[in-house]
Amino acid sequence: MENEMIVKKVVKEVFDKDVVVVERLMGGMSNFTYVIKMEDELYTFRIPGKKAEKFVDREVEEHNIGLVRDLNLNNDTVYFDKKTGFKIARYIKGQPLHELNPLDYLEEAANVLHKVHNHKELSNFDYDPLRRLEIYENHNNEFNHIKPDRYLELKNEFLSHIKYLDKARLTLCHGDSQISNFVVTDNGLRLMDWEFAGNNDPFYDIACFGNNDFDHALKLLPVYLKHEPTQDEINRLYFFRAFQCLQWHNVAWYKEYIGLSKDLGVDFKFVANLYLDKAESMLSNIK
Repeated sequence: MENEMIVKKVVKEVFDKDVVVVERLMGGMSNFTYVIKMEDELYTFRIPGKKAEKFVDREVEEHNIGLVRDLNLNNDTVYFDKKTGFKIARYIKGQPLHELNPLDYLEEAANVLHKVHNHKELSNFDYDPLRRLEIYENHNNEFNHIKPDRYLELKNEFLSHIKYLDKARLTLCHGDSQISNFVVTDNGLRLMDWEFAGNNDPFYDIACFGNNDFDHALKLLPVYLKHEPTQDEINRLYFFRAFQCLQWHNVAWYKEYIGLSKDLGVDFKFVANLYLDKAESMLSNIK
């Protein structure tokens, strides 16, 4: 109820209009997103979750939203507050890809990612995986976090494959292209939520597609490449998914420390360990 009051208050202040909160969109654990109706038009209203600002730079997000507007993949943003992270955007009617079979949409997903990666402009901001991992580790240091030996061992193994971090390959990337952020519409496949966009290796986005099931990423890779992948290309995909697992391991620990396990009813300590299992599996597949 508190969030619904925020929605109504902000809309009244910004647009001087009354609003009806239709429903909350489920699927994410970082934000609260609501479908709202304002003068017979539907919009989405995002309220960032607890301490979301530790992981998302709103200056960067605003820049990237503007950068990709001409791609017609995202929903149009009509209000963005860099301080609070509140965002209102036009609602796109469709079905999230995680509610369907992603393997039925590999061609469309590959085309969407090519559209992003071939954008005529780079972002003003690099995703910079190693620097980001350091920042996320430092967030946990605020709670005197002791990194598990297993994490340190897996991180060292990951770093032994550092050749796959090649700045010459940087393109604009979405940064969180998991299937829940794709929406199937009557006008084609769309891609939402650009909080983690920036310049990165295109394989990062392909690896994200396998967030729920890595087989989805493995199946997407040859469709994206338009050829059977080489062992080196397969290795690169496993490398970036391993990084993502190490990254989200740190985020899960932070959520545990700030009390989100209790607030959301999710055991984030368990989630953190699960990400280490996944990282180990990814690294073991690099030949």
